Amino acid sequence: MAFDIDMIKGVYSKMAENVDKARKVVGKPLTLSEKILYNHLWDGNPTTAFVRGKDYVDFAPDRIACQDATAQMALLQFMQAGKDKVAVPTTVHCDHLIQAKEGAATDLKHANTVSSEVFNFLESVSNKYGIGFWKPGAGIIHQVVLENYAFPGGMMIGTDSHTVNAGGLGMVAIGVGGADAVDVMAGMAWELKFPKLIGVKLTGKLSGWTAPKDVILKVAEILTVKGGTGAIVEYFGPGATAMSCTGKGTICNMGAEIGATTSTFGYDESMERYLKATDRADVAEAANAVAAHLTADPEVYANPEAYFDQVIEINLSELGPLLNGPFTPDLSTEVGSDMTEKAKANDWPIKVEWGLIGSCTNSSYEDLSRASSIAQQAIDKGLKMKAELGINPGSEQVRFTAERDGILGIFENLDAKIFTNACGPCIGQWARYSDPKNAPKNSIVHSFNRNFAKRADGNPNTHAFVASPELTAAIAVAGRLDFNPLKDKLINENGEEVMFEEPTGWELPPKGFAVDDNGYLAPEADGSHVNVVVNDDSERLQLLTPFTPLGDTITGAKLLIKAFGKCTTDHISMAGPWLRYRGHLDNIANNTLIGAVNAFGKKTNFVKNQLTGEYGGVPDTARAYKAAGIKTVVVGDHNYGEGSSREHAAMQPRHLGVAAVIVKSFARIHETNLKKQGMLGLTFANEADYDLIQEDDTFNFIDLDAFAPDTQLTLEVVHTDGSKDTIKLNHTYNAAQIAWYNEGSALNLIKKQNA
Repeated sequence: MAFDIDMIKGVYSKMAENVDKARKVVGKPLTLSEKILYNHLWDGNPTTAFVRGKDYVDFAPDRIACQDATAQMALLQFMQAGKDKVAVPTTVHCDHLIQAKEGAATDLKHANTVSSEVFNFLESVSNKYGIGFWKPGAGIIHQVVLENYAFPGGMMIGTDSHTVNAGGLGMVAIGVGGADAVDVMAGMAWELKFPKLIGVKLTGKLSGWTAPKDVILKVAEILTVKGGTGAIVEYFGPGATAMSCTGKGTICNMGAEIGATTSTFGYDESMERYLKATDRADVAEAANAVAAHLTADPEVYANPEAYFDQVIEINLSELGPLLNGPFTPDLSTEVGSDMTEKAKANDWPIKVEWGLIGSCTNSSYEDLSRASSIAQQAIDKGLKMKAELGINPGSEQVRFTAERDGILGIFENLDAKIFTNACGPCIGQWARYSDPKNAPKNSIVHSFNRNFAKRADGNPNTHAFVASPELTAAIAVAGRLDFNPLKDKLINENGEEVMFEEPTGWELPPKGFAVDDNGYLAPEADGSHVNVVVNDDSERLQLLTPFTPLGDTITGAKLLIKAFGKCTTDHISMAGPWLRYRGHLDNIANNTLIGAVNAFGKKTNFVKNQLTGEYGGVPDTARAYKAAGIKTVVVGDHNYGEGSSREHAAMQPRHLGVAAVIVKSFARIHETNLKKQGMLGLTFANEADYDLIQEDDTFNFIDLDAFAPDTQLTLEVVHTDGSKDTIKLNHTYNAAQIAWYNEGSALNLIKKQNA
């Protein structure tokens, strides 16, 4: 039986009425996304037709999911909110703090030793405040959520950008910063700008070497890493309904890489099959009763251009296997000769050193079974692995079932490493090198979602390419980036030419799922007696001190860094070895913006201190300004803060005295995170004004005392020669968000309201 079945039935009980009301208010048939959004309004009554991309709307999410790296700061904030228990069902999943090195058993034991303080903290806080806790090794948050909590027509937020994975079960699931989650945990509304809608019509049917992964790789090519910003991507058409539920999850998961608010699919038979297979027949039965409301109105899919802001059509029968990368998830290349040409032109290493299968994107039973079919062929045809191969199962349930059915044994017969049911290399938790910064140039292929420089192994010279699990397995056997399994032959140990046949697999395990211990710990009904301990001398955890309001007079602020080009949350607050400090704001602040490229000199972590004239690291320079009582400003390029939802990328600069981040454009989650922490997240009204910013500039905000919605701010930029430029800055703050700024942070306002 499902978790929280009464809550799910409650969502469905009001859906028909709310959808009917919304349809009348909007005045036309509704998309699935609109049905879910209007059914989750905070006031519970659709009376207004919201303007997409403009109106801020208060929503009431059904549940929250947190992974261990972001949960630390989220729960440290929640502890300050003055509540005895979370207001909505919430879970914490320990999947980020487990490093991949030797293999599952050794790596998990090591993680439980070195991160015991953090795991114990998360477990005790969860127990105290009524939060479900998934132990280290239980699985990757998004696979566990899909198996246990996701349900068609629901709304969920999570403190990880790939929360969107639950769209594979027809949810509107959205990645947020921890402060957003704290609002909902505390029983408050969650605010979101009403999304625009992008429709993706899938015709034809996947076959052969083409996988659901290739669909999102193609969409990423079409929309780029920022093309989905501010929008929900809704997939439909015969190609969508013919796809497995976990395949849908893969597509939704990687929608984070196009900046989409989330992605989703309408309820269909594949979702019903998956719910029943994961012991949730009660959810399937409840969903079947309201099935008409769990997909778009028929008119929408019949004439999508009239209802979506943008429509894309992809014929799956014509789609082939793709490789996306390196260094960005939207650079798409067809397998084979196209890759050969691109690799030669761009000096990408053709030899592949590692293939990696898993992560929250592609770690289902179906994914492992299809990849294992390639591995079995390699064994049967006398082929040896030319690259190393690593496997991260998505959950203990998937791992246990795959081991029972012999799938993991096939990989092990090829000397693959089976890592822990955790994120591992996907988020930089991979002990591949002793000295990553000076590691050699190389190529790897993985079924993960992100491939930014240094993302997987800390090596800036690693060229990472994203592919389906089955293609990753084939390329790992061949050891070549330009291997085309549809056409190319390999030489086996007997000197014979052999070819791979098409991959095969199972949508769901033929014998059903099984597990001895899924790793879940339910909280006590009354956790008031639970004592949560944070030692003053801990280097891993630190209780929070409220931020002081920045005020309406900011003058004499200094430029901290002018970031050049791509600046993701990985550049602003790296993962990898820094994950150990995710619960200690002052310690993790020592990695602030160390990956950002300074526009002056084009180096990383090397900026000018205007007080001394000397150059040093970004965090040290920021601390020097802060000690002198001087606020600082960060300037950035397009899509600033893309990638992970980590709010540390906002909290750390705030902690170090950054008052404003001024960029050409923001990624959605990061912009919200800046607002939540009481900072100024602003954009150039004229993007060319980015070029006016010089290394020794001082900034004066002229009219901050008149900070108001839909009103530009004026910035005076003072150069060292005494000349000045006056520029206009745009913002998207509404009245409530300006209140966060005035109070110093959203959390400060919550505490004030709960006092």
